[in-house]
Amino acid sequence: MPPALRPAALVAALLLLGATAACSGMGVPGNRTPDGERGTVRPPKQVLLSAVRTLDDVGGARVDVVEEGPAGRRTASGTLVWGARDTADLTVTDELGTGLLTARNGALDLAYQGGPARHADRADAESLDPRAAAGAGPGGYAGGWMTGLVANPGGRAYTMALTGRFTSLGGEELAGATVAHYRATAPVTDFFGADQGLTADRLAAVLAYYRERGVTAIGYDFWVAPGDRLLRLRATAQGTGATVVTTTDVSEPGAGTEPPAATD
Repeated sequence: MPPALRPAALVAALLLLGATAACSGMGVPGNRTPDGERGTVRPPKQVLLSAVRTLDDVGGARVDVVEEGPAGRRTASGTLVWGARDTADLTVTDELGTGLLTARNGALDLAYQGGPARHADRADAESLDPRAAAGAGPGGYAGGWMTGLVANPGGRAYTMALTGRFTSLGGEELAGATVAHYRATAPVTDFFGADQGLTADRLAAVLAYYRERGVTAIGYDFWVAPGDRLLRLRATAQGTGATVVTTTDVSEPGAGTEPPAATD
């Protein structure tokens, strides 16, 4: 999993920048800031950056992920922990069946239906993707499925906040609350170019993967609950003749962050 998202000072500066940005937004619970007797609507970028910081501070959560596209449907669910402790425990269902994906301090293991585990480190997470051998692009990049599963979902929201153009879609009901729904898009080159976790070689491989599939922009939808809680993010990669949509639901903040029980 990636390290902490960014230094707190930089996040604070971006929050201040977002507060002065000329972005539109509707007044729904979770995106208003008190201003005397009236509430002022906060720009989407400011709301999202605050939600990223909140999620980063929590340190872990339960996630439920669904990817749908021309190659089929894949799912994953379980707990992630980021920060000082780097862990993941996810049940994954894909072309090979149902497996258990675990991560401990950057070391990944994936075992299907009780079979032998396959191993990789975080930098080579894509090698565990069943599609890596047949459909991977240059450098072994297979679309980011495995990489995304073991990463703090706030990292993707942060990158889009840096690079995307936002619109507000108003309030919606989700998980028993009225939440703010935002949509953003960014050129592929800008979105992945802002990811400081990518080496130059891996960035070139990622850009080549999307270029070969005719994907020029990445779209994201975000649902943010009162208290600046990121509940759902949905990535859309639309290329020439094919669209892949990946939805991540974030719940039970802090899940799995308790220290393991002592053993004798």
